Amino acid sequence: MTANNTRRHRSAVTNGKRLHVVNPGDTAWARRFRDVLAEIISDLGGPDGGLSEGQRQLARRAATISIACEQFEGQAASGAAIDLETYGKLTDRLGRAFQRLGLKREPRPVLTLREQLELEAEGEAD
Repeated sequence: MTANNTRRHRSAVTNGKRLHVVNPGDTAWARRFRDVLAEIISDLGGPDGGLSEGQRQLARRAATISIACEQFEGQAASGAAIDLETYGKLTDRLGRAFQRLGLKREPRPVLTLREQLELEAEGEAD
């Protein structure tokens, strides 16, 4: 069997042509899922970063949990009562998924106003 024939016998999800076995359509949540998944994969080194199948699977699960949390947050922001127990469990599971993926919360360096002004002054002097 040639490489082409082998590829044809694999699912579109395995080949990377689709994210889901059954296409969810072009909904706002489907687009958000793709965006969140792309960001998580970017945090892991990008699509060409040599992710294992396990990492890709965990990234998909993390994206799913993320948008579920966002749905709860949207409901809460509109004044609706939400199930805080479920929301808390999802948030905790998301954190654990990120830990398993090796993602860490690392604060970005923040410049003081003085440091920012000094950098700008140095840039103008050059």
